[in-house]
Amino acid sequence: MAELRTREDIPARALEFTILTAARTGEVIGARWPEINLETATWIIPAARMKSRREHRVPLAPKVVELLSGLYREGGNSHVFIGARTGARLGNMAMPDVLEQMGRSDVTVHGFRSTFRDWAAEATAYPNHVVEQALAHTIGNAVEAAYRRGDLFEKRRHLMNDWAQFCGRPTSGSVVR
Repeated sequence: MAELRTREDIPARALEFTILTAARTGEVIGARWPEINLETATWIIPAARMKSRREHRVPLAPKVVELLSGLYREGGNSHVFIGARTGARLGNMAMPDVLEQMGRSDVTVHGFRSTFRDWAAEATAYPNHVVEQALAHTIGNAVEAAYRRGDLFEKRRHLMNDWAQFCGRPTSGSVVR
């Protein structure tokens, strides 16, 4: 993350946003400004862009709000992460390209979701259902799904704030800039 944050391009910011929100690539590159409320620190992903085809509310950690507040906005383009061409969104390969440019062939964009999942399970006491809701995973058990109607938003806000803080910590052997 420290190395990623030294990069100033939009694909790097999109990758950082993806990591900090534990979102899928398609959700991020399709993100539009009307979905984001910086005042309430919330991103509402419409059902049409979700794998589950259900709207998903994402709590945004302060670091994510800061990241979004610093993004360049192109007039007439509602995409959060704009592409190289006027009016376009960021392309599908932009974030993997960032990793390649950084010489990180050992990781993938989607793998950061797995990292988030492992971190939550191994380094926190957050209940499994809170973490699964943060990842927007569907509930496999039909009975359980029928009874779980809430989205655990405030509990997920705490989880995502802790994740953002964890991502900001230097690892052993890393250089703090």
